[in-house]
Amino acid sequence: MEQLDRPGVETWVAYDRGTPAGYVELDPQEDGVVEIMYFGLLPDFRGRRIGGHLLSVGVARAWSLAERWPEREPTRRVWVHTCSQDGPTAMSNYERRGFKVFRTETEEKEETPTPGPWPGA
Repeated sequence: MEQLDRPGVETWVAYDRGTPAGYVELDPQEDGVVEIMYFGLLPDFRGRRIGGHLLSVGVARAWSLAERWPEREPTRRVWVHTCSQDGPTAMSNYERRGFKVFRTETEEKEETPTPGPWPGA
């Protein structure tokens, strides 16, 4: 909860006919840097061109963050982490919006089971 209470942290949600389809969360850091902390679509909304639009909106909001949060420095850099668990079109989506690979790392992670939907869903 402390993360969301920080000035400048914003979460933008994409809706498709009233249903949440995905979201992008912006995390302002020091020196005018904004990380796209979270970005993603629910599986049923992938392949419908929503992700590209959502990422474009998120990037635009990252660049204009100081307009909404005057105590923040003007944005000078926007960045995002990606990983092998992202969807197959994630990297090309980032590249089409102007992102470039900065660094590549390899690490092993223990697989954890993914919880299912809420009971009754």
